[in-house]
Amino acid sequence: MSGSIQLKLATTQDLIAMEQVGDLLFDHPVKRNRAIEFLKDSRHHLVLAYHNDAIVGMASGFHYVHPDKDPTLFINEVGVIDTYQNKGIGRQIVKYLCTYAQQLGCKEAWVATENSNPAARKAYAAAGGVEDKSPIVLINFDVENQ
Repeated sequence: MSGSIQLKLATTQDLIAMEQVGDLLFDHPVKRNRAIEFLKDSRHHLVLAYHNDAIVGMASGFHYVHPDKDPTLFINEVGVIDTYQNKGIGRQIVKYLCTYAQQLGCKEAWVATENSNPAARKAYAAAGGVEDKSPIVLINFDVENQ
């Protein structure tokens, strides 16, 4: 891998590169209208890792407030293109996002992953994350068909 990895907060200037990487990095092809909506929302954040002019990694999240709590960052997704994995990029992206969360006034950040995802768990630990020893139960609601 020649050249270094550059991290940055995404803006609408990154839309073309996001569309080009599409589902190589994101779960699905990037929807321009949703990407614009996301990027224009001040509580949504997307960190991109570039190698040269191509996006090779990302982490998305949003910060939220509650009447009795300080702002918190929820890290929604972290991804690195297969050929760039195991190079510390995921760790760098998560650390970058957490540093940015601190600038936003967040007192903590959190992320959830499956027990069966050792790569993610390793990246989060390398970024300074500590696994909660209490197991959680994930409950999904199909709000579209209720």
